[in-house]
Amino acid sequence: MAKTTVVVVDDSALVRSILTEIINRQPDMVCIGAAADPLLAREMIRNLNPDVITLDVEMPKMDGLDFLSRLMRLRPMPVVMVSTLTERGAEVTLKALELGAIDFVAKPKIGVADGIRLLADDITDKIRIASKAHIRRHVAPAPAAAAAPGAPAAAPKPVTVSSIGRMSTEKIIFIGASTGGTEATKDVLVNLPADCPAVVITQHMPPGFTKSYAARLDGLCKIRVKEATDGERILPGHGYIAPGGFHLSVERSGANYIARVQDGEPVNRHKPSVEVLFHSAARVVGPNALGIMLTGMGADGAKAMKVMKDAGSYNYCQDENTCVVFGMPREAIAAGAADEVLPLQQIAPKLIERLRATSGMSLNRV
Repeated sequence: MAKTTVVVVDDSALVRSILTEIINRQPDMVCIGAAADPLLAREMIRNLNPDVITLDVEMPKMDGLDFLSRLMRLRPMPVVMVSTLTERGAEVTLKALELGAIDFVAKPKIGVADGIRLLADDITDKIRIASKAHIRRHVAPAPAAAAAPGAPAAAPKPVTVSSIGRMSTEKIIFIGASTGGTEATKDVLVNLPADCPAVVITQHMPPGFTKSYAARLDGLCKIRVKEATDGERILPGHGYIAPGGFHLSVERSGANYIARVQDGEPVNRHKPSVEVLFHSAARVVGPNALGIMLTGMGADGAKAMKVMKDAGSYNYCQDENTCVVFGMPREAIAAGAADEVLPLQQIAPKLIERLRATSGMSLNRV
């Protein structure tokens, strides 16, 4: 079997050496080049044609994001970002995922060499996933027209009311996602109206990144989005992101739903785990739950999504053509958990259509 070829791009000679060593220890991959900056990387990619590159977030001579943006427009290929556990690092990493990077690994806040070695399994797993991912050419958005000097600022767009109405207090939407899921989840949430039911989300993401991710979504969506905190009420028109390193579930407190954020052992190797969230949906919300399984590697949440369906939920899975990695949706479909399998861009409209049609009644009464 041909080995996955990798080019490492990092301004640190030590990091380049360690990543090269880690990659070359794997039986199924080989590092065929290591570049100290994006200009050298560009020539290396042109001459060596690697399957995957690893890219440091902050690079000399050319900003890592500028390099990534040009690469994904001109020569789309799988990229795994190597990020820092800082607020700046989180924001840049999220932008990199928006530009088309497949995934990222976060350096721990310890010595660089020790930190990279601790991440060896994570790095090599994500290179394997990236090598099989669906890559699409990134198209830069058209620049906004500049306002005329002295012109008044544009009025904020009015919130569109979808007439979903009071039913939003009964329903809860549950989303599970992994590789490619930060952008897929965004694409669903930005199309939901301000009065939609609460949305509870488990996206596989390490500590230090989910707060920035929630803040980014909050600035883009009509609903309010935040990192979930233990014991808070789950309210319509709000989205709640599982904090990195903690499991998120939903519980009942009297007439209210509340978020339960807890430490614990990884489930299906993940913390947060979609399995944990979806089991709570089945147990607590039952027929008033709507499940969405988006792009991701593995099978986390697939069995629990079938339990949700058996409890009366209505479930959507993203189709293969629009997934970055068709792992979690494929396993959910195979488990019999899906009511509909849809392209990503159709999930939010179909969800809204169903919410309007059911008028807030439990699905077992419709």
